[in-house]
Amino acid sequence: MRISLVALHAYPSPQAVPLANACLAAALGADEALAAVRVSLADFHAGDDPAACAATILDGEPQLVGFSVYLWNTPLTVAIARELRAARPGLMIFAGGPEPTATPERLLRAAPFDFLIVGEGEIPFVEAVGRIVRGGSPDGLDGVATMHGDTVSVGRQRPVRLLDTFPSPVLAGLLDDRASRGMLWELSRGCDFACAYCADVRAGAVRTHSLERLQEELDRFVRLGVPQLFVLDSTFNRDRQRAQAILKMIRATAPHIHCHFEVRSEFIDAAQAKLFAAIGCSLQIGLQSADPQVLARVGRHLDPADFRRRIGLLNREGVIFGFDLIYGLPGDTLTGFMASIDFALELMPNGLDIFPLAVLPGTPLAERADDLRIDRDREPPYLVRATPSFPPNDMARAARLAEACDILYSRGRAVAWFPAVARGAGLRPAQLLARFADWLEGTCGAVREEELADAEIWRMQRAFLATLFTGRRKRLLKPALDFVDYHYHYAEALLAVPPGLPTDREIARSDLLKRPLRLAPSARLARFSYELFDILEAGESDLAEFAAAFTPSGSRAVIYPRAGEVFTESLDEVYFRLLERLDGATPAGKLARGLGLDDGTAREFLEFALAEGIAVMG
Repeated sequence: MRISLVALHAYPSPQAVPLANACLAAALGADEALAAVRVSLADFHAGDDPAACAATILDGEPQLVGFSVYLWNTPLTVAIARELRAARPGLMIFAGGPEPTATPERLLRAAPFDFLIVGEGEIPFVEAVGRIVRGGSPDGLDGVATMHGDTVSVGRQRPVRLLDTFPSPVLAGLLDDRASRGMLWELSRGCDFACAYCADVRAGAVRTHSLERLQEELDRFVRLGVPQLFVLDSTFNRDRQRAQAILKMIRATAPHIHCHFEVRSEFIDAAQAKLFAAIGCSLQIGLQSADPQVLARVGRHLDPADFRRRIGLLNREGVIFGFDLIYGLPGDTLTGFMASIDFALELMPNGLDIFPLAVLPGTPLAERADDLRIDRDREPPYLVRATPSFPPNDMARAARLAEACDILYSRGRAVAWFPAVARGAGLRPAQLLARFADWLEGTCGAVREEELADAEIWRMQRAFLATLFTGRRKRLLKPALDFVDYHYHYAEALLAVPPGLPTDREIARSDLLKRPLRLAPSARLARFSYELFDILEAGESDLAEFAAAFTPSGSRAVIYPRAGEVFTESLDEVYFRLLERLDGATPAGKLARGLGLDDGTAREFLEFALAEGIAVMG
């Protein structure tokens, strides 16, 4: 028997890894009685043509096709299933995942699935395949939902109690071909919390993989050259002792792999913050709202003072972190949501992700939604349209604030300068975002954030600030633009790949004046209104204080990566212009003489530029 397990990802990304399907394949491969069964993994993306997807699946001539179904891919899954049924009426089709688990009856009525797997899939999948191979049906199995006529039957879920019972798809090599961009890493399953809006409430108590297995997987990630890991734990730091053990494991084995964790603030302590700082990582923290009463309505707790203190530990250690906020929560208002934005951004997260509330089937909130008079979509993605305290116009305004935050702050890497700009403009953070949202709508109209290049966002930031600092505040525009420009170029250099550096001997043996050189693609040239080192030393300076203390005398710099760090070199005008003119075609000495530089001075500077990776040989 040939089985095709299909993953429909939201979009191509390092996180588009079919881990769930790989877990099923690994579990099946461990059953000796099913050794003759062959499993293939197929990947598609939202927006793909359903007929083309179906044709690709059928090219493998499978007898059984399964889909991992989430709220974002339900429509495409249903469309592909219908194409498969029309092309191959006898093909057996099934689905599993959060959406079938939450709404099995709706999905069985919407699409031609022969059965669904509800809950965790390994046990029911292996048992269902065993029955099918023997000529039977998965009807009546625990963890399986079927429909006959108008009757839907759903077996009880079969969670995996001991996660190491089934083999690791990572160690089985099932995901090796996906490793070059990133990997999902499952350390545990389940959640100890009961947030009313969250689908993890169905996941049951936390169960963990052994540290021995995790060490083996981490070793394999290193051998495969995985650049980043997305840890799937709902709350990585819930068990402080285990979290510290894993962080020490990463520090010892793979400090070069960037890890993404979801954590809760109340479990962050000084020791944990230091361990996060000792590895390459970023944390995502679910704030959701800064109003304790709003959070209490959805089963969450917040002590604002404690939250500030624990986030302060991360800031002191230089840990990268971001927050999540949700608008449209029961009892929240647009004014309260803007206060949550102020609270969040004053703590200087590296990013702030803002989402509308979704009332997911099977959650406690879904059971109370009608009583709470929540107006929402009844089909995926189940978004809230309005609540008694958050009318439609306010929801639309919050959506614009979310877009503005994503472009101006998160994508715009504004953490280092945003507080100073807001203070200089006399605005609260949410007010600044509201001004940007209005400017964006009036100047750019409808924009698609995902289609904006980083350089476009930078230009938008500069254009917006020019409208913000006018009249008596105009004197603050130059320092504001200098701060924005420096941090933009710094971030671009940080993300760039530096060139391979020539040896001292190679440089010495080359007649650099006769050779064409060019500026390294990773190096950034920038002009500033103020002296560069005044900008660097100012840090989080108040714009008004900075403008009063310094004169805009102008400066130039090259900002570039080398040996894992970013360097900033202040340049005299003549050297700046020489770097600007390097074109990879004209001998560097000719360009230098045209600027009035003598050969000895030019050669010395060019040797420095090559040795630092600022310039490369053309």
